[in-house]
Amino acid sequence: MSSAPCTLLVDNGSHRATSTLNLRRLAGELSDVVNHHVHPVSLLHSTRVSPEELGGVPAEIFEPFIKKQHEEHGTNSFLVVPLFFGHSAAIYEYIPQRMRELQVKWPELEIRLAPCLVNLDDPSDRDVAEALATLVSKKAEEKGIEKPAVALVDHGTPRIAVNLVRNFLGKQLKEILEGKASKVEVCSMERREGDEYAFNEPLLENLLGSEGFDKEVILSMLFLSPGRHAGPGGDIAEICEESEEKHPTLQTHMSDLFATHDLIIDLLAKRFTQGVDSLPVTSEVAPPLVVQSLSS
Repeated sequence: MSSAPCTLLVDNGSHRATSTLNLRRLAGELSDVVNHHVHPVSLLHSTRVSPEELGGVPAEIFEPFIKKQHEEHGTNSFLVVPLFFGHSAAIYEYIPQRMRELQVKWPELEIRLAPCLVNLDDPSDRDVAEALATLVSKKAEEKGIEKPAVALVDHGTPRIAVNLVRNFLGKQLKEILEGKASKVEVCSMERREGDEYAFNEPLLENLLGSEGFDKEVILSMLFLSPGRHAGPGGDIAEICEESEEKHPTLQTHMSDLFATHDLIIDLLAKRFTQGVDSLPVTSEVAPPLVVQSLSS
């Protein structure tokens, strides 16, 4: 699609090489499907990863990438395809802010934002939930488990709007897995102290071992790529190990991450097309929902 602007597949960024490598894989596969080069670019953090862990090619992050494309290639038009489940401050606040500051020097710059993976405005949009359900069923089959308890776990956030995506998907997942799971509940990995952040409850550590979640439990991972939270030896794995020590009958099994499902490329291609057809971001337009922070 030669008419498309310079396209970036953007994730939050991570200090772990596996996250950047996964972003590069997805960007390459998406490029093949849409017949247009898609650049793997993180918002922050990833430049801290040694290039030696990335095949000798340093990771790229958003603002330096935009500057380089403009200064070296004269590129003025950009499209961001978010590798995010929902409307994120990282995408809908940070990126427009950075672009507006760049436009002070280069007013000709423009950016379009493709929709995120989950469409909260359309209850019939079940693509993400269907993929999550498939990953749960795959794990249950691998482990020989019938009707496991299923915990849909996200990171947790200080912003209440995060629950819109988590709970939206949890409701859909419960409907899809009816008759295949003994229970389906949502939970978060962590939360801040204080009653004002209680919307993150239940925490994963409190759900595990509770009634109905004290035997075979499959974690439906609301994480896109491996990192310090969802990767091997990460925070989720530690919580599961500690819970199993406290509750001898408990056995936890993590589903594969969403980015491993074949559906993600078709969904990203759909969002790419929607982004190409969208209008450039202006200072007056900002979606109201915020789902993730810029923490690594």
